Amino acid sequence: MENVEESTNEMEEEVGKVMEQARELQEAGAGLISMISNDEQSLRLKANSLDSSIRHLRSSITTVLSQKLLDPKLADKLEEDLQTAICIITDGDAAGFLPANAQGWYLRMFLGPISVRASRKEIQLKAKEEYNSYRDRTALMFILFPLILLILRSWIWEGCLPAFPVQLYEAWLLFLNTGLALRENILRANGSDIRPWWIYHHYFAMATALVSLTWEIKGQPNCGQKQRGVELFLQWAMMQGAALLLLNRYQRRRLYTRISLGKSNSMNVARRETTGVDCQLWVLCPILFVMQGFEAYVGLLLLKTAFARVVTEWQIIFCGIILVILAVGNFINTAQTLMAKSRFKGTMKKSKSRRELY
Repeated sequence: MENVEESTNEMEEEVGKVMEQARELQEAGAGLISMISNDEQSLRLKANSLDSSIRHLRSSITTVLSQKLLDPKLADKLEEDLQTAICIITDGDAAGFLPANAQGWYLRMFLGPISVRASRKEIQLKAKEEYNSYRDRTALMFILFPLILLILRSWIWEGCLPAFPVQLYEAWLLFLNTGLALRENILRANGSDIRPWWIYHHYFAMATALVSLTWEIKGQPNCGQKQRGVELFLQWAMMQGAALLLLNRYQRRRLYTRISLGKSNSMNVARRETTGVDCQLWVLCPILFVMQGFEAYVGLLLLKTAFARVVTEWQIIFCGIILVILAVGNFINTAQTLMAKSRFKGTMKKSKSRRELY
């Protein structure tokens, strides 16, 4: 009986010790969080002040330079120093304390009023690497999925695509563009400079895929004529996959080079059109322009098919209009980026010439 009482007392003492340790741990954790919160708030205020100072200085340099009150050589040096300072704070541990980009309606629709801004740099870089890996995987699917459909169409389905495989591909496109839009919105919230048009591009592509799911795929008779738009769309998807594979490879190489030179930060998404050196651009730009032209051709062909009353569903008209809009938007964005790159190279050459003269 005494042994039982002693065991009970020992157990009560141990439980009491555990309770006391739990309270102490809670108090220590609360104190640490409070201290970290205060320090974090102080760093955020300093980061906001520094960000405002950099913006003000860049604006002042531009204004003074336009009034010809500042030596262009000195202005170039000051701008380069400010860009280096931006890369230091955006690519280092202080990046999480900078003002966050506003989260758009797309993230709020899926996640609600939850911040996706990561305070730790390794988490931001993990999200960026996952985004790059996802694009690499989807580029392969862009090639393989349509290729398999076209091969089966010729060998097994006697030149006439059944509805289900095509709708399965369209469902995958809807899933793909939804995922890409989510990832790119999250990257923008964490400081990436990805162009807004490419996010809008995914919105348009999502709408096209969603509408295409309700598009009745016509069979015999005259299956080849009725499915000409589908065939061209699959061929265009294969071209897009091949271009994405090349672009993803060159983007990573160029972005790593810019990071090492201090001209970019690791959360930036390299532009799709202008990430390579000159010899790479001579190869990539024609591929992109051909792909955009083919996209517009497919859209016009769908509209022609509808207006010629070969197939008159409203889905064909809608998809045709969206493809033309995407082609025009992609072409304008590509041309603007190339012109901006050309102007930047011209400025760099002038700056280099001035340094050589002095």
